[in-house]
Amino acid sequence: MSAPTSAAVPAIETVRLGKTYAGGTRALADVDLAVTQGHIFGLLGQNGAGKTTLIRILLDMIRPTSGYARVLGADTQRDPVEARRHVGYLPSAPRFYAGMTGAEMIDLAAALREVDLDRAYVERLVDRLDLNPSRVISTLSRGNQQKVGLIAVLATKPEVVMLDEPTSGLDPLMQEEVLTIVREVAQDGRTVFFSSHLLHEVEHICDRAAVLRDGELVGVFDLAAERRLAVRQVVVTFDAPPPKSALAAIEGARVLARDGARVTFGLTGEVDTLVKALAAYHVRELEAHAPTLEDFFFTLYRGDAPDDSLPTGTMA
Repeated sequence: MSAPTSAAVPAIETVRLGKTYAGGTRALADVDLAVTQGHIFGLLGQNGAGKTTLIRILLDMIRPTSGYARVLGADTQRDPVEARRHVGYLPSAPRFYAGMTGAEMIDLAAALREVDLDRAYVERLVDRLDLNPSRVISTLSRGNQQKVGLIAVLATKPEVVMLDEPTSGLDPLMQEEVLTIVREVAQDGRTVFFSSHLLHEVEHICDRAAVLRDGELVGVFDLAAERRLAVRQVVVTFDAPPPKSALAAIEGARVLARDGARVTFGLTGEVDTLVKALAAYHVRELEAHAPTLEDFFFTLYRGDAPDDSLPTGTMA
């Protein structure tokens, strides 16, 4: 096994990373990321945004056309064996050898990584994910095959865990259990690189997240601050419709919709500013809707986020 890596070295780093396929199809363009060790980092984007392409470059399954990537300091092109030595990878649709059982797959993963399995840990994962590892994998449902792949990855306790849509095919209760296990991996000091198009998953477990859109990095942001960054909605019902000109002049707020005396504001500034402006009118009801990661995500995709809402740093 390789020597321990300094905590100052990013778990994952990409510099101006780009990938263009034959025919001119661009999958990634100048992606700069730096993911701190021991964090859960989310990679968000609609299908086709470039998430899987980025992961495959990190694993040296495909080569970039520009830039470079490193895993715990190892260049994925110049030293791919060393880079992969640190990584456990679960693809979005894992495939297995014909006739192999779940237990055999887990043992094979350990043999390939040249590690001794913590059998007690494996048994806990099997129990929590409600898996029968003695069954041939090809006879299992899509969700149970996903469980085999996840356990095979986690059982060897890699320093960097890359998960591409890990809850695909699982029921809601099992999805929540998987997310709990992922949190525990990070608590153990390991890094999780988590690709998903399910916004609530990333919001619940990730420390930081990046958004890809058409191969470009839209932003890297701290989930603790995303509620401040998202456009919040405030619905105000007045006794009588106020003048349109008065509402248009409120700093940090814009009118999204009007329905008689009911007005919906999109708020990027301070709530206090809006409340003080509304004090000039008789307000019957005020509803504030807390923003979610979904609000922020779609704000970025629409391209109407405030200029100061996009973080300049990329360190997770």
